Amino acid sequence: MPSQFLIVIFAVIAAFVLFQLYNVLGKKVGRQPQDDAKAPPALPATGPDAPLRTPGVDATLLAAAASLRARDPAFDPAKFIDGARQAYETIVRGYAAGDRAALKPLLTPAVLDSFETGIAARETRGETEQVEFLHPPRADLELASAEGDRAVAKVRFLAELRSKIMPPADEATPGAPAEPRIEERRTAEHWTFERSLGASDPNWVLARVEPANA
Repeated sequence: MPSQFLIVIFAVIAAFVLFQLYNVLGKKVGRQPQDDAKAPPALPATGPDAPLRTPGVDATLLAAAASLRARDPAFDPAKFIDGARQAYETIVRGYAAGDRAALKPLLTPAVLDSFETGIAARETRGETEQVEFLHPPRADLELASAEGDRAVAKVRFLAELRSKIMPPADEATPGAPAEPRIEERRTAEHWTFERSLGASDPNWVLARVEPANA
C-alpha cells in the first residue's frame, strides 16, 4: 500500500478522534459562573403562611407583634415602641408633678383612679416632686395581640430615675430654704397598653402596670 494512502487514513482517524473529544470536553457541564448573573432574583415568600417582614425592623419585634398584625396589618411595632417610650416618660413625669390634665388622655379610668390616689396622698403630705431620667429608658415589646375588639400590647420598661422631693413648707427652717430629699432608683415594670380595633382614635392608653424582672 502506498505510504501516501496510509497518511490519509491516519489523518482521517485523527480528525474523527479529535471531533469526538470536542463533543465530550467542549460542552459545558454543571452550573457556570454566568448562569448566576442571569438567574432572576429570589422573591420573598407571599401568602398567608409567609413570615411577616418589615425592612429595618428587628425580627424579635415582628415575632412579638405577629398576632396583632394578623388583625391589623398596619401595626408598626417599631413606631409603637417609640410612641410607648414617649408615653412612659410623659406619664412618669406627669405623675410626679401631679399633672392630672396630662395624665387623663393617656390612662384608662382604672389606672387614672390609682394614680389619683397616689397624687392626692402626696398633696396631703404637702410634698412636691420632680423626676428626671438618668438615661433614656429601655423599652421592649413582649407581646402585641388582639383580644376581641381590643388591641393589647405589653411592654417591659427599664429605667434609672432621680427624684427630688421637696418637704412641706412648714418643715423648713426659718431663714433657710427647705432641703429636698434626693432619691435614685431603678425600675423594671410591665406596662400594658390597649386601644379599640377599628376605632377612629388610633391612640393607645395605659391599662395596667405590673412589676417585672430587671
